[in-house]
Amino acid sequence: MTRAGFVAVIGAPNAGKSTLTNRLVGAKVSIVTQKVQTTRFPVRGVAIAGEAQIVLVDTPGIFAPRRRLDRAMVRSAWTGAEDADAVLHLVDAAAELAAAEPGAKSADKRAAHDVQTIVEGLKASGRQAILALNKIDGVKRERLLELAKTLFDTGAYSEVFMISAADGSGVEDLKRRLAELMPEGPWLYPEDQTADLPARLLAAEITREKLYLRVHEELPYAAAVETTAFEERKDGSVRIEQSIYVERESQRPIILGKNGQTLKWIGQHAREELEGLLERKVHLFLHVKVDERWQDRRELYGDVGLDFDA
Repeated sequence: MTRAGFVAVIGAPNAGKSTLTNRLVGAKVSIVTQKVQTTRFPVRGVAIAGEAQIVLVDTPGIFAPRRRLDRAMVRSAWTGAEDADAVLHLVDAAAELAAAEPGAKSADKRAAHDVQTIVEGLKASGRQAILALNKIDGVKRERLLELAKTLFDTGAYSEVFMISAADGSGVEDLKRRLAELMPEGPWLYPEDQTADLPARLLAAEITREKLYLRVHEELPYAAAVETTAFEERKDGSVRIEQSIYVERESQRPIILGKNGQTLKWIGQHAREELEGLLERKVHLFLHVKVDERWQDRRELYGDVGLDFDA
């Protein structure tokens, strides 16, 4: 009997949700960078485990929202959890433990605060999640067990797994358990489909990833990529035009680089990856535009499940 269902992967920003989703699927369906809050909308990755199809909803990180886009992202994450057949809460174990140490980094403290916010949210929802302690490499087992017990005792979880999304440790055991939790029924996607993401949106996400990989130190979390044209050509290739939006004029030179070299690097690496994913030649054209209110533009996010009005 086949099984199929949805698993919402929730967690604080930078807990490793996208890395875990890609690992479970066995293919890249969500972008991964050094930046926190990289995922801005739910990305569905399709994993197969025996007779079960697991549709993983890699949600945006849950954090204290300040901007309109932030609020829409957090709302989207909780909606994904409410609608799923199972909820998987991923916690950065190393950051959680570091937050309790004297002189803890502010980033670790924020992550620990976000974890507590999620725990309270789960308890208020009345449903339990699976807890996955991630990034366990180099953490003593005794401390991991203490952390697991502390979180499990909140009553927000039904079971606990210890994993490393980066190297795959413990991921197969977690995958088998998720498969068992899927309801009986026909598969929701074709066997060879790994993601539910429109091609033009995937293209924008790939370029955004390359953008952050190249300028993550110089550029604040203040840029977006929009695919403005996606044209299938007679020779089998595809012509893609994209706009990269920044908030201030002073940020344009960061993306352009000296003699346009930074933008050229971003475009080259995005094009190469897209050609591998789309299995065809790609002609990619990038334009950098300044729009201080891009985060309020409904057309950038309205078609991907973010609700700006609620």
